[in-house]
Amino acid sequence: MDIECCDMTLRYAQTVDAEAICSLINYYAEQGLMLHRSMEGTYNSLREFQVATDDDGRIVGCVAVDIFWMDLAEVKSLAVAPEMVGQGIGRQLLTAAIEDARRMGVTKLFTLTYEQGFFQRQGFEVIDRHALPEKVWRECLACSKADACDEVAMLLSLKNRQR
Repeated sequence: MDIECCDMTLRYAQTVDAEAICSLINYYAEQGLMLHRSMEGTYNSLREFQVATDDDGRIVGCVAVDIFWMDLAEVKSLAVAPEMVGQGIGRQLLTAAIEDARRMGVTKLFTLTYEQGFFQRQGFEVIDRHALPEKVWRECLACSKADACDEVAMLLSLKNRQR
């Protein structure tokens, strides 16, 4: 699944991409906008990732789809290189993640985010975070904001959704 557009290619991540993915995510984690990721954690979840590369093959964005249950998955680790923000890469990565979730048979896709407007423009709706099953919060235990989470929970129903 390589999609080329606007001097950019979207593809599933490979082992050689792990360091760039980890670095990109941790750039935003240092700003308090994402959770930190270790190299080990990145390798452990590498099959969940898709990446955007520029025409030189440099990773300029990433996104992961984490399956929780038969009908539920999370869009996570959506990040775009700071110098590439505003060029539609995030939207294309999210579209690819939605298609990946659909391919896996997922009917509900959620995210926890500070970028509410971005996800709303893609069809996600704000939900009460308590509507998500407890297993969703497994990563929250390691977060410094675990007791005072300020992320917005959002959901996209993939049932009967146009492709």
